[in-house]
Amino acid sequence: MTPTITAFEKSPDRGKGLARDMRVRWALEEVGQPYDVRLVSFETMKKPAHLALQPFGQIPTYEEGGLVLFESGGIILHIAEHHAGLLPDDANGRARAIAWMFAALSTMEPPIVEHGMSLLFERDKSWYEQRQPMLEDRVRKRLAALSNRLDDADWLDGAFSAGDLMMVSVLQRLRSSGLVNDYPNLAAYVARAEARPAYQRAFAAQLAVFTGKQ
Repeated sequence: MTPTITAFEKSPDRGKGLARDMRVRWALEEVGQPYDVRLVSFETMKKPAHLALQPFGQIPTYEEGGLVLFESGGIILHIAEHHAGLLPDDANGRARAIAWMFAALSTMEPPIVEHGMSLLFERDKSWYEQRQPMLEDRVRKRLAALSNRLDDADWLDGAFSAGDLMMVSVLQRLRSSGLVNDYPNLAAYVARAEARPAYQRAFAAQLAVFTGKQ
């Protein structure tokens, strides 16, 4: 059965690949699973029909038969567990890849999102100049630790996995700040992932929504 995901009808990122449906599109492309997309407006996302799928009124959602999922991490874990290509075959390798997924969402993403939201929405606040260096320092500490762990490897733990997909998706949120570029191995890591054919297909599909060429 072909799954259906939801995505922004008009994405705030203007087709830059930062909306969280991009992560799900990428995962589906990596495993070769066709999918349908239902575009939703911000108004539609707050209505009962969508809230029944996503109680927080966000995207993406995932529907496949009688299964409905929300949260990009949970959706990608489901895809990875049911299709070859995103998790290692051995049990220990699978566990480590899943741990990296959690690290991306729980350890890396919160300070990165807080830093980004401050840049976007708090510049006019009286405390911005004092707070922003603290937020940037938190991000840099996470990036430094990740850079040290990655070292000169291509991927976080052997072959490319769902852990890398999620980690790169999180690191991309720093693109406008340029912070990742201060860690050459992380910048190369992101570029390597973005060069993957599956990523390119997913990005093109999301960009087509913004340009109206889908």
